[in-house]
Amino acid sequence: MIVLPLAKRLITTAITGLAVTCLTLAACQPATAASPDHPDPATIARGQYLARLADCEACHTAPGGMPFAGGRPFEIPGMGTLYASNITPDPASGIGAWSDDEFVRAVRAGISPGWKHLYPAMPYQDYARMTPDEIRAIRAYLTTIKPVARKPPANAIRFPFSIRAIMIGWNLFNGPSSSYPDDPSHTPQWNRGRTLVEGPGHCAECHSPRNLTMGTSHSHAYAGAITAGWTAYNLSSDLKSGLGSWSDEALNAYLTTGHANGHGTAAGPMAEVISYSLRFMTQSDRAAMITYLRSLAPQPSAESQDHSAGPTQAALARGASLFAGACSGCHLTTGAGRQIDFATISGASTLKDPDGHNLIQVILEGSQLTTDQGQISMPRFGAGYSDGDLSDIAAYTLLTLGKTRPAFDTNAVSTIKNSK
Repeated sequence: MIVLPLAKRLITTAITGLAVTCLTLAACQPATAASPDHPDPATIARGQYLARLADCEACHTAPGGMPFAGGRPFEIPGMGTLYASNITPDPASGIGAWSDDEFVRAVRAGISPGWKHLYPAMPYQDYARMTPDEIRAIRAYLTTIKPVARKPPANAIRFPFSIRAIMIGWNLFNGPSSSYPDDPSHTPQWNRGRTLVEGPGHCAECHSPRNLTMGTSHSHAYAGAITAGWTAYNLSSDLKSGLGSWSDEALNAYLTTGHANGHGTAAGPMAEVISYSLRFMTQSDRAAMITYLRSLAPQPSAESQDHSAGPTQAALARGASLFAGACSGCHLTTGAGRQIDFATISGASTLKDPDGHNLIQVILEGSQLTTDQGQISMPRFGAGYSDGDLSDIAAYTLLTLGKTRPAFDTNAVSTIKNSK
């Protein structure tokens, strides 16, 4: 691949960190256009389903804000802050004045009205796998939600990354893609699963490492990656670190509820995906997604880089004492859930990661998972505990319940905090 040196530097730096989530239209400005015709109920219902599959609400809703009204901040290391745009039908601050064709172009090609190029935090390169009619159905649904007259804060992007034309060069190497015909060598279920995973689900954006231009890697697709400090786990069929050891029943349970016995409970960004998106899938679509994931070639996850001496015996003893007081009330000393299965952490993927990324993150940030039975909450810890205390709890939990040697020491929590 030949890339002009300057363009390569600009593109690479501009895109670093934009996978989180995966996930937002960046500061699109409304343009004057005719209002769309009133859609029929079937189109609206189809659009709502597709909007859920694409996880639109999660990223276009600020914490505590109105749904789809934008304003959620995304910190991009080295670039600044992007704010999710308002995609309610408000004509002044939302997309109410956009035409259907303008909406389709923004979602599938990454070009908003006025020919402003979107940053690929909005995964248009994946959404291009959906057809224009599917995107129009999403627009039809969005016209039915409550308009919110709220203009999100302006992006605080440093020069030269504020020059949106940089994205033209990025698109040459990384997309957008396009919808593709079914592969006749595979079953209809496999083809449907491919569309779901690579299109509205945009799973590769978080679960694949990045190439030289910070697009998703095709050679190591779905091998897992670190996104905003969280580990997006290996989705390939690798037996050791991927989904090869999961049964279809476990995968179905996880995609439906966010929990699978022996594998743990979704937390952080994945809990959002379950809450806003995957739990609404039809059973047939869920089965199709599992069929496609099963076909992904095995890819080994990147090996942990242990740059520490690991926890001392004193740290582990302190962690045991703190775990008994802070954690065993919900997880018991065995890692079993005291009252509900969702609290069971024994066997969880989180406890098999020597770096402890997700374990430390969930201790620091907590987690919220919405299920059909209600909300499951993990409180954040911090008040009353030092960074060293929390690191020791994490180390003890990994070693004792996960049977995994921690590749970090008592400074782990402080290091993560300072990296944000």
